[in-house]
Amino acid sequence: MSYADEQGTMTDTGEALAGKYLTFFLDRETFGLEILKVQEIIGMQEITKIPRTPPYVKGVINLRGKVIPVVDLRLKFGLEEQAFSRKTCIIMVQVKRGEAYLIMGIIVDEVSEVIDIQGEQIEKAPALGSQVDSGFILGMAKIESSVKILLDIDMILSAEEMEVLAGNV
Repeated sequence: MSYADEQGTMTDTGEALAGKYLTFFLDRETFGLEILKVQEIIGMQEITKIPRTPPYVKGVINLRGKVIPVVDLRLKFGLEEQAFSRKTCIIMVQVKRGEAYLIMGIIVDEVSEVIDIQGEQIEKAPALGSQVDSGFILGMAKIESSVKILLDIDMILSAEEMEVLAGNV
């Protein structure tokens, strides 16, 4: 659990979340993923569509003989769909599903950099009300004059959505 002081700075969990993050862009926002969850970054390639899956599930790719599901984070987060550019890429991530792990690709607009974030730079996610699911946000990193949204990749998809993905590969 996280505990915040009067300023909303995370005290216990902030230190636990400190570390290296891969940052990337979706629309005009910057997000971060724990670098230990990232397997590799690849360019866009042909994606085989899977019938009867949600629009954010773009399909699967064949990566060195393995079939990997691919999710468009723009669509998953309710952003407008956008044509892929030369900067669009797929981040291969390891997602925990129960006791097992699933390798999955997430499509992002552009990868930025790997940064080292200190615990005191991380605040808990603001309360957005009970109607807004923000369980996938680890915290907010204040870096210079910007804010980077730190994601919990294990929580991006619900257990039901993970089952759909796992059942289709």
